[in-house]
Amino acid sequence: MIDSVDGAILVRLKDFLTTAELADGGRLPPERELAESLDVSRAALRKALATLQAEGIVWRHVGKGTFTGERPLDTVADINAMVHRTNPLEVMGARIAFEPEVARCAALNATPSQIAELRSCMIKAQQAPTWRLYEQWDNRLHRAIGEASQNSLLLGLLDTLNAVRRAVTWGRLRDTPVRPPADHHSFEEHARIVEAIANRDGAGAADAMRRHLRSVEGHMRDIR
Repeated sequence: MIDSVDGAILVRLKDFLTTAELADGGRLPPERELAESLDVSRAALRKALATLQAEGIVWRHVGKGTFTGERPLDTVADINAMVHRTNPLEVMGARIAFEPEVARCAALNATPSQIAELRSCMIKAQQAPTWRLYEQWDNRLHRAIGEASQNSLLLGLLDTLNAVRRAVTWGRLRDTPVRPPADHHSFEEHARIVEAIANRDGAGAADAMRRHLRSVEGHMRDIR
């Protein structure tokens, strides 16, 4: 096993996050397994993970592991309590009420590099070879929209909502092949959201996000 400079390890780790099919909730493999997979020492891996945590790419929970994204604002106990009180359709209702306004703020405040990140996430979701990777890039796209709002409180609330969403037992509502079909409804819907944000069209971004989430809700109800 070789030790590499931090920059090289960061590149390996980021490449891994781009292509790996992570466990539910975005949990990374255990440190020993991940270090062996990347061919680095565990000490060097911990330093790289600490760097990604500072950048908001991963968060760590003692005793449970390392997860993609930032740690939700609420405690685990609070999230678990919310999970027991809610259901998938309630979660979708909360998303429909909240995320369009996040998209509106993103249209007003996104930087050019953040818009480029949105487009990259959108393309990688379209090209995902499996449903799990599609869902990871879909999650990343929605969080990147939150980041582009330039509002840390909105982003924290979005992270908490997503933590509840991941914890709710959804089940598989699809009997499709291993990857999204080429005409998957979200592809065009994502493109409308991203283009509205890129065009600084706040009302259009909010409307596109609302239409997208209502479409997802409709598919959850098996409404075609």
